Parts: sequence; C-alpha cells; structure tokens
Amino acid sequence: MPTGAKEHMVWIEISLNILTGILYISQEERLEVDKIQLYSTEVSSTAEISETAVVMIYISINNKGKLKTYEETMRLNRTVVTEFLLLGFSTSPERQILLFVAVLAVYMVTVVGNLLIILVTLLDSTLHTSMYFFLCNLSALEVGYTSVTVPKMLLSLISGNKRISFTSCAVQMFFFLCFGITESSFLATMAYDRYVAICNPLFYPMIMNKKVCVLLAATSWTIGIPAQAVQTSLVFTLPFCSSKKINHFFCDSAPLLLLACADTSMNETLTYMVVAFFGMVPFALILLSYIRIIATIIKMTSVEGKRKIFSTCSSHLIVVALFYGSGIILYLQPRSSEFPDSGKLLSLFYTVLPAMLNPFIYSLRNREIQTALRRHMWNKLFPCYS
Repeated sequence: MPTGAKEHMVWIEISLNILTGILYISQEERLEVDKIQLYSTEVSSTAEISETAVVMIYISINNKGKLKTYEETMRLNRTVVTEFLLLGFSTSPERQILLFVAVLAVYMVTVVGNLLIILVTLLDSTLHTSMYFFLCNLSALEVGYTSVTVPKMLLSLISGNKRISFTSCAVQMFFFLCFGITESSFLATMAYDRYVAICNPLFYPMIMNKKVCVLLAATSWTIGIPAQAVQTSLVFTLPFCSSKKINHFFCDSAPLLLLACADTSMNETLTYMVVAFFGMVPFALILLSYIRIIATIIKMTSVEGKRKIFSTCSSHLIVVALFYGSGIILYLQPRSSEFPDSGKLLSLFYTVLPAMLNPFIYSLRNREIQTALRRHMWNKLFPCYS
C-alpha cells in the first residue's frame, strides 16, 4: 500500500476512535465502527481512501451523534442501475460483421429446421405418437431457447447498441435458465418414453397414453419456473457497483454476479444446487433408462430389431451428449474475475449449435421423419421428381 494511503488509514482509525469516545456509543454501535474500519482496510488506492475517510466520518455524526449501521454505510457505495452494457465479443468491426453473418445463418437454419419438424409432425398422422409429440415440443423449445439471446446479440453486432434495460436483462436471464431446465427435463422424458417402448412394449400404449404425455410435457415446461424465479430475483436484488458492463453477449448469472457489491456466496451456492438437481438428476434418469435399454437389446435375437432400436436411440443420445457436454463444461468451470472469450464462445456453442443440429440429427437418422418430409414437403414442392 502507498505511503499516502497508510497515512489516510491512520487518520481514519484515529478519527473513528475519537468519535467513539466523544459520542459515548454503546457496544453494538462500537461493533458498527469496527465494521467500518474493516471496510476501510479493503480499499486499495489513496484516492479511494480519502473519499472513504470523508464519507465515514460524515455519516458517523447523524441523528444527535448516533452512528448509522454498516449496511447504511455500504448503501452509499451502491449505484442504482437502470441498464447494462453487453460487451459481447472483443473483435474488430470486420470480424463483427463476419460473426453477425455466421450467427444469423445459424439462427435462421435453427428456426426453419425446427419449425419444419413441428409442421411435419402435425401434418402426418403416422407421427402422432408420444415419441414425436415430445420431439415436437423439443423443437418448439429450441426455437424459444435461441430466440431469448440470439436476436439481441444480432442487433448489438449490426447496430453497435449494446444497451439492455435492467428489466429486459432480468427477463432474458429468467427465460434462458428456465428453457435450459425445460430442455433437460424433456430429454429425460424422451429417454423414459424410449425405455417404456423398448423394455415394456406390451404396456406402452397404456403407460404412455395421451393424458400422461400431456402431463409430462406440461411438467417439463413449468418445472423450472419457481427455482428460476427465486434465482433471478436474488441476483437482481443484489446491490450493483458503479460498473454496469456485462462481459458477455447476454445476461447470465455468472457475469452478473461479478458486478455485485455484496457477498454472492449464497447466489453461487444456489446456482450449483439448481444445476445439480435440474441438470444431474435428469441426466441420471437418462443414464438409467439407457442402461435398461442396452440390457434389453443384448437379449434380443433379431438383428433388424436391434438396428431399428439403435437408429431411434442414437439420435437422442447425440442430442443428450451435445446438450449436457457443453452445459457441464460451461456451468461447472471455476468462476474467474473476468469472463474470458473462451467462455463466451462456449456459451454461444451451448446456445445455438445443439438447437441447430437437432432437426438434422432427428431427420437424417429417422426413416419415418424422412418419409413424412418427402410426402408433405418434397412431393408438393417438386411434383415432377416425386
């Protein structure tokens, strides 16, 4: 610490001790003085200590010599935040244009591909089964998942306007995290559907009836709302410091917590608990389902039956690997003081690539989807080649 800073520290301590003696404060108030002194030691620069010294002594004499509490003292350093700045990727203008074109192309393919899956599933009566009902919901989810973050990112890249209001930031974070939990739940539901169809085929129509499917889908869509409402409110009721620059391309909990002026250990603990419960529990159910499916496949004698089951399940397994692989690396990595560009790239991969690849994975590896696409799309668009 510089010599001037040490002199200011001594002045703060002497002044507070004098005030303590003059005001004849109680033991509880003496504890508040100790807290203020402890806060002063956390300030590193001479200029900051000078300002802190003036503020601390000024606020100490109030209401006929009574000390304000430590919480009231800390409130002076908080900034009322009405908007944030999403810094995005630190690239040159030329690279920003290339990034805009690439992300726009991926987003359009994602939206069109998933909407195509939804349309074909609704039009073709042969696809009106529980498996394709959940696939239709997953495709709708992917459109929403990418639309929460990507349009704002594209707007920032093309216009240079990186501002996002406080409320919009909270809404974006809430829906992004909710949709993440919803996707995890749908992937587990689809694994359970495959388990029942393969391991209990005789009871499959009775177990996975229309009512059960609707109930499972509704649960998947809403299960994350209470937890993410709590998590989002806890983040956005934190006091934020003077900096309002979010070193990311969307509002996520990790970079937002770096801007907080208060202890964020409870928020971090809650994040890990949510990831553990809503991420790892569905993953464990998926793992258990496929262990039972593999055990059933081993006992089968029909090569054609094994091939059909493998073709159906492999698509789902690829999607699970993409979603959980990137998600685990993204959210279970150690938190740093700066959110590196590698973390942003991983977030971009986690946000857009699985959603874009899902329609290709399910259509290219699924004969029923291919047949439905030819019947309803290709033959109508190109009747000469049908």
